[in-house]
Amino acid sequence: MAAETNVPPRRSIGQRHIARALWYTEVNQLELRTEQLSRNASTPILIRTHYSALSRGTERLIFQGAVPQSEWHRMRAPHQSGAFPFPVKYGYSAAGCVEQGPDELLGQNVFCLYPHQDLFLASPDWLVPIPESVPLKRATLAANMETALNAIWDSGATPADHICVIGAGVVGLLVGHLASCIPGTTVTIVDIAEHRSALATALGMKFTAPNAAPDNADIVFHTSATAQGLTTAINCAGFEAAIIEMSWYGDRLVEVPLGGAFHSKRLRLISSQVGHVSPSRRPRWPHKRRAIAAMALLNRPELDALVSTEISFSDAVEKLPHIFSQEWTDLPPLISYT
Repeated sequence: MAAETNVPPRRSIGQRHIARALWYTEVNQLELRTEQLSRNASTPILIRTHYSALSRGTERLIFQGAVPQSEWHRMRAPHQSGAFPFPVKYGYSAAGCVEQGPDELLGQNVFCLYPHQDLFLASPDWLVPIPESVPLKRATLAANMETALNAIWDSGATPADHICVIGAGVVGLLVGHLASCIPGTTVTIVDIAEHRSALATALGMKFTAPNAAPDNADIVFHTSATAQGLTTAINCAGFEAAIIEMSWYGDRLVEVPLGGAFHSKRLRLISSQVGHVSPSRRPRWPHKRRAIAAMALLNRPELDALVSTEISFSDAVEKLPHIFSQEWTDLPPLISYT
C-alpha cells in the first residue's frame, strides 16, 4: 500500500490548477496523485469537490483486481483515467461547488459522475444541479438513487405488491425506500447484519434475518453480491415472481440454486444495471433526465442516515483497505474534502 508522498499544497497557477486524485495502482494498493488542470472549451467549468461517495461493491472489486478482462471496456466510468486492471482513477459520485465557469453557474452546488478528486473540470452536460433543499452530503447518493430507480422500473413494481430486498447496503436501502413509497406496498429488507434494522425502519421498511424472510413475495430485489443472498432471494419469491438481480460479482463464479422449486414456481431472474436506462423508459428518458429525477428523489431528510459518517480525503489511502475488507460491516463512509 503506497502512501501519499511529496504532494504539493493545492494551488492555482494562472488558469492552471493542481488537483489531487485517488488512483487504484496495483492489487490492494492506492495512491493520491497530483495532476494539472487547464480549462478549455470542452471542459470550461471548474468544480471544487466537497464530498464523494464510495461505490463499495464495485470499487472493492477494482481494488482487488477482480474486474474480468471481458468487462474492461464496459466498466469504464464516464470520467475515468487510466485503464483496467491498473492504474485507474475511478469513481462516480462527486458533489461540489462551481468555482469557475459561466456566470449563471458560479457558486452553484452540482453533482457529477466523477472519480475521487478534490478539484476537477467538466462540461455542463455532465452536471446535475443540486437543489437547495438537498445537502451536499446527501447529494452524493444521486448515482445510487439512479441505480435504485432503474431497478424499480425494471421490476414493474405496482401498488399493493409484497416486495423483499435482500441486502441492506446503500443501494438495497434506497431500493426498499422507493418501493415503500408506492401506495399499499409491504416492503421487507433482509440482511444478516441485524444492526441495520433501525435504518430499514427509518426508511419505511420491515427488517428480518434470512431465516425469517417471507416466502411469497411478488418481487424480490437482490443486492448482497453473495451466493447465500441470491439463494435467499429465490426462496423468498412467490409463484411466477420476478427476482431482480442487482449485484455484480466481477470475476467470481456464483452457485445459483436452480433446482428445487425454481422451475415449478416459474420464477424469473432479471438483470438490472444502471448503465442503460430501463427498457420501459428508454424511448423517452435520456440519462440526464433520469439523473435529474434521481436528484429530486433525494429531497427526503431521512436519507441523511445513509451518509452519516465520513473520512478525510487525505486519509483515504490509509483507511480504504479496511473499508474494503470483509471485516467492515457498516455502510461506507463519505470522503470529505473540506
